[in-house]
Amino acid sequence: RSTTSVSLVASDGGNNKLEFDPFTIQLVRVVDSYGKELCLEVISPTTDTDILSAAQFRSDGSPQTALGRMMADLGVSTVAALSHMIPDGEKTRNEPHKVSPSWVLVYRDLCEWAVLYERICYNTFATDTLIVRDGLLRSKLFRGELFSHFRKNLEAAIAEIREKHRRAVFLIGIAKHSKVITRYQLAMTIERVLPPGEARYVRIPRALEAKAYVWPEYAKGAEAEGEEGEAPKFVAGDMYFVRFGKAKGDPLWAVDILSCQTDKDAEIFGYLLADAIDGFPVPFYPRCLQKAHEHAQVVDFDLAILQDEVFAAVRNLVPDGHVLDEFMLNVDSSARRYE
Repeated sequence: RSTTSVSLVASDGGNNKLEFDPFTIQLVRVVDSYGKELCLEVISPTTDTDILSAAQFRSDGSPQTALGRMMADLGVSTVAALSHMIPDGEKTRNEPHKVSPSWVLVYRDLCEWAVLYERICYNTFATDTLIVRDGLLRSKLFRGELFSHFRKNLEAAIAEIREKHRRAVFLIGIAKHSKVITRYQLAMTIERVLPPGEARYVRIPRALEAKAYVWPEYAKGAEAEGEEGEAPKFVAGDMYFVRFGKAKGDPLWAVDILSCQTDKDAEIFGYLLADAIDGFPVPFYPRCLQKAHEHAQVVDFDLAILQDEVFAAVRNLVPDGHVLDEFMLNVDSSARRYE
């Protein structure tokens, strides 16, 4: 089986380490497998989140970014209302020293979810398409039951694309690491659950999955809607273990398939196998995801431009620009031992 495979990836903070960064800058950039830039913002832990929220909308209130479209569809107007992990604007203005700097990473992940949402809900597809997310289809970043509404909007959009345009859009998420694999891999090897010879996959029951998590609600999906207890508001997919190689020593991955599409799992994994079989540099790992990671990295010339902009901003703040020039010329003397 073969089809168009596309992945969306946000730049990792570990890939844009600046040598001089007094502002603790976080570059939020989301690209796809073809290198197309779908989101670009620069924020810091002291950014006023009210101004950040307003930047997602035009003066007439209509959304102008992918995050703004997702917020409008979910019925929220501020990023603090979208996620309980992002501080409100008043706190960032009045008590910046009490704000956890990790909220910028939450914002980056929300932008990645928003680009995924926009790609499915507000774009047309010329061919059947497999969309691969870097990470499982689950999240605790959204406030309340917003992630559940997010999932239902995606399911409705995929159904509409199928009905109106006769195109199939599949959504999966693949994790590089999983507590579920860590817990059960040895037992699966002993029981020869995935014997060598061909690429294989197996669906993981929710009950087994829940035993691997500290919080069992992280393994409570759409099938639990209407049941007693806490609503299923963190999970949008069903988990599978997948091995794309034929040998028993080939890597095993945890993959989430959007819950409404699990009846198409054989077709989806056929498409994913065609993309993963030629994975490089990581063998038997989706090539579209690896290409997106390559494009998302902020390195070389892009990183040099960002560093120059930081120096330019600092130059406007210090009274004597010569001090900054001297600072820029300083080198790490200890590094000379490697020359």
